[in-house]
Amino acid sequence: MIAKPNMSVPTPRSDAPLRPISFGDPDVAIDRRSDGTIYLRPKMALGEYPVRLTDRLHHWAKAEPNRVFMAERDASGGWRQITYGELLVSSRRIASSLIARGLSAEKPVVILSGNSIDHALVAFGALYAGIPFCPVSPAYSLVSKDYGKLAFLMKLLTPGLVFADDATKFAEALEANVSLGTEIVAAHGRVPGRDVTMLGELLATPEHRHLDAAHDAIGPDTIAKFLLTSGSTGNPKAVINTQRMICANQVMLRETLAFLKDEPPVIVDWLPWNHTFGGNHNIGLTLYNGGSMYLDAGKPMPGGIEETVRNLREISPTVYFNVPKGYESLLPYLRDDKALRAKFFARLHAMFFSGAALSPFIWNSLDELGAQETGYRVPMLTGLGATETAPFFMSVKPATSRSGHVGLPVSGNDAKLVPNNGKLEVRAKGPNVTPGYWRQPQLTAAAFDEEGFYKFGDALKPVVSDDFSAGFDFDGRIAEDFKLASGTWVSVGPLRARFVAACAPLVRDVVIAGINRDEISALVVLDLDGCRLINPTLPIDDLAATASDPLIRSAFRERFAKFLGTATGSSTRITRAVLLGTPLSIDRGEVTDKGSINQRAVLDHRAGLIDEIYSPTLPAHVITL
Repeated sequence: MIAKPNMSVPTPRSDAPLRPISFGDPDVAIDRRSDGTIYLRPKMALGEYPVRLTDRLHHWAKAEPNRVFMAERDASGGWRQITYGELLVSSRRIASSLIARGLSAEKPVVILSGNSIDHALVAFGALYAGIPFCPVSPAYSLVSKDYGKLAFLMKLLTPGLVFADDATKFAEALEANVSLGTEIVAAHGRVPGRDVTMLGELLATPEHRHLDAAHDAIGPDTIAKFLLTSGSTGNPKAVINTQRMICANQVMLRETLAFLKDEPPVIVDWLPWNHTFGGNHNIGLTLYNGGSMYLDAGKPMPGGIEETVRNLREISPTVYFNVPKGYESLLPYLRDDKALRAKFFARLHAMFFSGAALSPFIWNSLDELGAQETGYRVPMLTGLGATETAPFFMSVKPATSRSGHVGLPVSGNDAKLVPNNGKLEVRAKGPNVTPGYWRQPQLTAAAFDEEGFYKFGDALKPVVSDDFSAGFDFDGRIAEDFKLASGTWVSVGPLRARFVAACAPLVRDVVIAGINRDEISALVVLDLDGCRLINPTLPIDDLAATASDPLIRSAFRERFAKFLGTATGSSTRITRAVLLGTPLSIDRGEVTDKGSINQRAVLDHRAGLIDEIYSPTLPAHVITL
């Protein structure tokens, strides 16, 4: 059964206090240069951090060997669990098997499957051996039609071993992309015509005589993993993640989210490990602080959110991480199910979102529900980070947190703000910043400036123009901005955010077009869940039918008109739009596996559609005002 959200806007509980939590508020020293460049340096120095992440595994395996590190649903619906003590034993055995195979950074481990305990065992075995691993989005194997990205990264990484939890499920991708000389390991399943080593064989490997020496040889600069990011290039870049990056970043997290020290975190989490939010931030946070992670096989969509709800009915998180769509999908269940609401808020110190802006409606609703249940608003946190910064770089404060606000750099990070076409481009330097991209020296050189600061490509603006200590708001991607034919700059990031908010719940995202044109136009990516709130008879996954539906077009036009009425000039006036009836392509680089849209790729691949939008004789599917 799918709960239908009540979309009436709640009265914000502005009188309800925030739940008090331990928090290390960022505070920075400010250095302004005559050329307009601004440097921000946290006043509190970063504390010591371990040499290797597995040092924390040793600590917790000794201090709390029977504490659950990770749990996942088994076939019976119960929880399969692995404790810290068991994780250490398994990591040592798998590490021994990888050492015996002669794997290295030149022949790393590649993991094709999604989040699972077996995935974690292989990853921690590689970490323990000092052999890099690379978790790959399952979409590259299971959604892609041509395996273009998977084929590219296999050539880039030259793996010595490829793991998939279910060899049968990934058989076609494995056959097409894994050379005959590369070993395939799986928890179960088979690949026709290929030998497959079972994970159980690795777990049965006796400890290698050089295991302790190999572990002790791991240093701060040892590559822990490669994380893939596409950015604007289309093909994946393999971001080098060193032990120093990950360990330093976990101290940054612990000192900022200081409530992690008050009790071991308990997390119910679905965020994919092939991304830095799930794979570095959340797994690292769990391990570093001796917490427990319950793997959530749900997703923020019909047919997936029900599994998340099931898990949250059993497990009370101490901190909850999600993307805005996840909170939106969860909201009606929290509102309608008192027992679920009580379980969810019972010991919740804070919530955290990333990846997109969280709408005021969702934020206010969560505040209201938290206040109803506990008498407090639960702090909602966010910040700014990247795969290249491991990812924690900037953080908000609980009292001033709001959507679009990213706060200040946390201890250990220096921020550099460089004037760029009327904006302030942000750059980062710290022990959590990557040394570069694996086997892609030209991309590495382009990513850093002459002082060694990593260039995010993002712009920030101060909340208070003459008081940088008040923090910064996100001001869009520098590369997305463009000029109209009049020479007027269009700031795409803020315009996108306002458009999506104005057209809620119909719109998930929008691509802004109009370079060298007289007016701005919009290629609209519909939110199918939100559209069914307007017309419940729509099919679940038929984008074309939704885009052409009269009720949806009428509802969109109404919101579009109101948004146009808020325009303050040509740089904010969108006058024409198309509701996209075909999905964005992961193979063409229009969208990443996590749903992030590459504006440039969409504009390039849909140039014909943009010409139609600006045609003197407008097609019927173009909506104009």
